[in-house]
Amino acid sequence: MPRDRRILDAAALAFHEKGFHGVGMDELGTRSGLSGPSLYRYFSGKDEILATLLDQAMDELLGATAPVEDDPVRDLHRALRHHVEFALANRPLITLYQREVRSLVEPWAKSFTRRRAQYTRQWEALVARAHPHLDDTTVAATTQGCLGLVFSVAGWPDRVLSTPQVADLILDLVTRGVDGAGSAA
Repeated sequence: MPRDRRILDAAALAFHEKGFHGVGMDELGTRSGLSGPSLYRYFSGKDEILATLLDQAMDELLGATAPVEDDPVRDLHRALRHHVEFALANRPLITLYQREVRSLVEPWAKSFTRRRAQYTRQWEALVARAHPHLDDTTVAATTQGCLGLVFSVAGWPDRVLSTPQVADLILDLVTRGVDGAGSAA
C-alpha cells in the first residue's frame, strides 16, 4: 500500500476515534508506521490530510451523481444504492465529515464548500429528472431528506448494522421516500 494511502487510512481512523484536534502528527506517524516528521514529505500537515480525506470522498460521491442511465428513475435508484453502500463501507469517514468539516481551513475550505454545493445541485438534478413534476423546493427537501437518512448510518448501532441485507433495507426506505415525495406532489 502506498505510504500516502497508509497515512490517510490511519488519519481517518485516528480522527474518528479522537477528533481532528485530538490527534497530532506524531500519533499519525506512529499509526501509519512512519515517524511524525516524515509525514511532512507527503502532506503539509493535518489540515491537508483532513482536506485530502474529504476531497477523496467527495470525488467518489460526485462521480456517482453523474447521470449514466437513460431511465431517470433507474438512474436515481442506482445513485442511491451507491451512496448507501458508500455510507455503510465508510462510516468513520462519514462521521469525520459530520464532525470536522468545519475544521477545514483555507485554501481547502472554500474549494470544498464549492464542491459540496455542486454535489447538492447534482443530487437535486437527479431527483428532478426522475420526478419532473416536483417544484424546486420539494426537490431540495426530498434531496436533503434522502441524503440525511443515508448518511445517518454513520451513527447507527453496530447491532442494527449487522442485520442481514441492511443495505437493501436502507435502500428500500430511501427509494420509497423519494418515490413517495414524487407521488405525493
